[in-house]
Amino acid sequence: MSNFLSHLTAAILTTALAVPTFAAPVNQTLPPGVAKSLAANKIESDALSVVMLPLNGDDTPTFVNADVSVNPASTMKLVTTYAALELLGPNHQWKTEFHGDGPLIDGTLNGNLYLKGGGDPKLNMEKLWLLLRELRANGVRTVSGDLILDRSHFIQPALPIFDDDGGDKNKPYLVGPDSLLINLKALRFAVRNDSGKIGISVEPPIANVRVDNRVQALPSGKCPAWPDIRYSPVPDGDGVKVTVTGKLAAGCSGQTYLSLLDHPTYAAGTVRAIWKELGGKILGKDRVAEVPEDARLLARSYSPDLAEIIRDINKYSNNTMARQLFLSLGAEFRNEADGDDAKAAQRVIRQWLAKKDLISPHLVMENGSGLSRAERVSARELASLLQAAWRSPYAAEFISSMPLAAVDGTMRKRLRNTQVTGKAHIKTGTLNTVRAIAGYSRDDDGNTWAVVAILNHPRPWGASSILDQVLLSLYNRPASANTAQR
Repeated sequence: MSNFLSHLTAAILTTALAVPTFAAPVNQTLPPGVAKSLAANKIESDALSVVMLPLNGDDTPTFVNADVSVNPASTMKLVTTYAALELLGPNHQWKTEFHGDGPLIDGTLNGNLYLKGGGDPKLNMEKLWLLLRELRANGVRTVSGDLILDRSHFIQPALPIFDDDGGDKNKPYLVGPDSLLINLKALRFAVRNDSGKIGISVEPPIANVRVDNRVQALPSGKCPAWPDIRYSPVPDGDGVKVTVTGKLAAGCSGQTYLSLLDHPTYAAGTVRAIWKELGGKILGKDRVAEVPEDARLLARSYSPDLAEIIRDINKYSNNTMARQLFLSLGAEFRNEADGDDAKAAQRVIRQWLAKKDLISPHLVMENGSGLSRAERVSARELASLLQAAWRSPYAAEFISSMPLAAVDGTMRKRLRNTQVTGKAHIKTGTLNTVRAIAGYSRDDDGNTWAVVAILNHPRPWGASSILDQVLLSLYNRPASANTAQR
């Protein structure tokens, strides 16, 4: 009997080895519309990486320059947000707290007031006002000591400063992460001409920001979309002075957002401004230190759920919030060997990818936002991640966080009045030498595809039309052999 089994096993193995293996059909050429658009914009085809994977149905996938290491720009946010969904959970929240180290007597906190940051990516003015309102409702009116900021939640990495291609360090999208990030550290300047009188307001009204109003009032006229208003900030003592110049017609207004202060100055100034509006006083100075163990909790605030946070990150490509989330992953799973929270996040994400059998030799993550010259991935790796996310229990939260073509976010003005309108959830990416899209799109049969198209080129002019053509070509693709046989 044993000899019979041995011969049978040998026969089976021989037969199996004799049967030829056939690779699944793969398309390795660009759609004609994409190739034509590349040629029209004088961009070489090897500058574009494209992967289109069918997620239902049995159509033929497309792989063109799929294994080239490329800079993905902000499509890297898809790696960070999907990892966060699975590692932290869609209902993960961040907390921010006020503590006191002295007794509260007749409305006076006889000691210091501590504001402890927990890395909340969306601690905006409204949320801070509510938190301070809770502090006020709990009986605090006056603080006899100092306002102390606890920014110890993150172990910050020493990363290179991103070159924004314009040299303007005051752009809000360049704001870095912080344990105590408030209102994305943005200052809103609003200029109005009311009957010939120029008024300038700053929100939040931080005392360290002083305005020198030199705007010239003009008679009534057509209000331009971009008024001729210029802002020139210079350091001024413990804050900044902003000279505002230009011309503005009566009845017109203009606004801009600038980041002019460091994190501690902005946080302390915002707390003091809101606290003053609530009728409170802080008699001491501002400083940075950790909350003592014996301090008493006075008020606490929670962020929105992670599922809402990633919607802001992906819909509007918010770099600061993405970097905040990246460090939050590191802080949550940090070990002694990591050194800082960026290294911790890199390790955790790689381990997570390995457990999902998503081998990514080209993946390089620096800050998790794509606002980097160092970050890398291949189109195949990013498409494989999208394919895995499609099967995830959190697929709905992930997909709905991306801009909807011709409807909202960074895709709001693209692909209008086309067949793709409302049929693609697409994350965009833009650097001066990069244009990218990645996400999910439907074809004309209603099937869903994972789509990645990344263009790296010194002069990516016309690249948006090229990438849009990828989505249009997918929707209008010719029937595959598999489809035709059905």
